Amino acid sequence: MEFEYWWLLALPLFFTLGWIAARVDINQLLSESTTLPAAYFKGLNFLITDQHDKAIEAFIEAVEANADSLELHFALGSLFRRRGEVDRAIHLHLNLLEKRELPEPQKMAVTAELAQDYLKAGLLDRAEELFKSLDDSRYKQPALRALLEIYVREREWEHAIESAKELERLSGVPFRKEIAQYYCEMAMKSILTNDHHTARHELEKALDANKGCVRANILLGDMEATDGAHKVAISIWKRVEFQKPEYLGLIAGKLLASYRAIGKLDEGMAQLRSYLQTYKLPSLQAVVYEAVLAEEGPESAAALAREELNKRPSLQTLDQLLKARMQFEKNDQHDTNLTQQTVRSAIGNRNAFVCDQCGFRAKNFHWQCPACNAWEAIAPEPNEPNT
Repeated sequence: MEFEYWWLLALPLFFTLGWIAARVDINQLLSESTTLPAAYFKGLNFLITDQHDKAIEAFIEAVEANADSLELHFALGSLFRRRGEVDRAIHLHLNLLEKRELPEPQKMAVTAELAQDYLKAGLLDRAEELFKSLDDSRYKQPALRALLEIYVREREWEHAIESAKELERLSGVPFRKEIAQYYCEMAMKSILTNDHHTARHELEKALDANKGCVRANILLGDMEATDGAHKVAISIWKRVEFQKPEYLGLIAGKLLASYRAIGKLDEGMAQLRSYLQTYKLPSLQAVVYEAVLAEEGPESAAALAREELNKRPSLQTLDQLLKARMQFEKNDQHDTNLTQQTVRSAIGNRNAFVCDQCGFRAKNFHWQCPACNAWEAIAPEPNEPNT
């Protein structure tokens, strides 16, 4: 009982000590905050309310009031970059490097900011040089990412591969898909110079990096078909089904042409019909329709389109039906033609290949999104509007 009594007497003492400690911390925080210029807080407020012009003015005032603060300089430089005033950001950071004696860690921090300025300005050679100089562990990964961006923009694929492999090693984030695409880009360059031997070697490296690289097998098949080895080309293109069957539409026409070249068109048609039945891709259906129209005539093509419309109504298939009917119907051709023009207008205005990373819409398929530069982000099937 005596123990509990003294415990109750100690509680006010503990409370008083805690209150004193809290006051000391608060006073210290207030003291530190008063060393920052008022313009700094004005700048923060303008940033929060998206008033970037006023924020820049406030941060300039803050930098003039506290010229020794690197953080204020970095905040102002970042604002300049965001506003597209890269020349002012470059001037700001160059002044820091030229006019002040900085400790090595701070000098490296300013160099990193200046490298970002050059990258934003499109001065890639200068940016590359500075990013290469950032060998401190704190900057290694960001510098490698920036270098990778530079090498892709300059189409220096060998350097891009080296940077991606090193970044993969340091970060643990896989870059297999990107590395395979870089090898494919190298192979494309070799193909353009008719160096098929080198191209095959590069495409084999692409598949070693990423076994699911559809593009590598498409290019390998293309080379075999160009050399007249159509059976080999067909066997290579068939691998796409076991990689990513959604890409079969990209090789459907190639397959049919090679089957035709070896005199086995019926076998090729059967293969494509089998793909269509299994995967139901609009691009496959379009290739089959055109082949039926050419080989079996408009009535068979119309029957195929009508059957497809009953299963999966779409403007593309309706256009195919109207096209076939125009060829075998003699009456009401004018109305059919008007209807077809309307359908094609709707398809042309709304049909597009869409990037699943940034939403960019393209009329043609791209392996790399022209907007966000992501690889294999654009779906191989256009997002055709349904009726």
